[in-house]
Amino acid sequence: MRPGITKLLTAERRLFQWINGRLHNRYLNFWLFYLTHLGGATATLGISLIVWVVAPQTLKQPVQQALAAIVVSHFPVAVAKRMYPRIRPYLALPGTNTFRNPLKDHSFPSGHTTAVFAATVPYMAAYPPLAFILLPVAVLVGFSRIYLGLHYPSDVAAGALIGTVVAAAAVAWWS
Repeated sequence: MRPGITKLLTAERRLFQWINGRLHNRYLNFWLFYLTHLGGATATLGISLIVWVVAPQTLKQPVQQALAAIVVSHFPVAVAKRMYPRIRPYLALPGTNTFRNPLKDHSFPSGHTTAVFAATVPYMAAYPPLAFILLPVAVLVGFSRIYLGLHYPSDVAAGALIGTVVAAAAVAWWS
């Protein structure tokens, strides 16, 4: 392996271990364990469908964009997980903190992070002030995936990128 790539992987592993190990405390354990589920398919699709039903007409288009982005973004995630079968950090790094029922499929990229960015970007594009609430939530979901020992930082970054790009394409498609 090239020395530059080795240095990047070492730096990523150190960042992962700092987030997953040194930051661990009971308060974050509780909140991040539950917050992480906001990036799951059930939550992102379910919340979007609830918004679709109860929202005023002005929110219907961002809801459609979010739903389309959530569904479409999972195709590149599935392809990437097959093409780059990265072992999850809790399986690869001894001493990793994880919680009940950890995932066993491949780590790269983070599907939860992809979904939460795909779901929130259309709302942020339609109503920029919502970014003050939605962007920190999306970032925290990605952070929780590292904290819980399920993903490396690059898995989360790739998921955020995929979700954002697909959501931006959905917004552009409707414009």
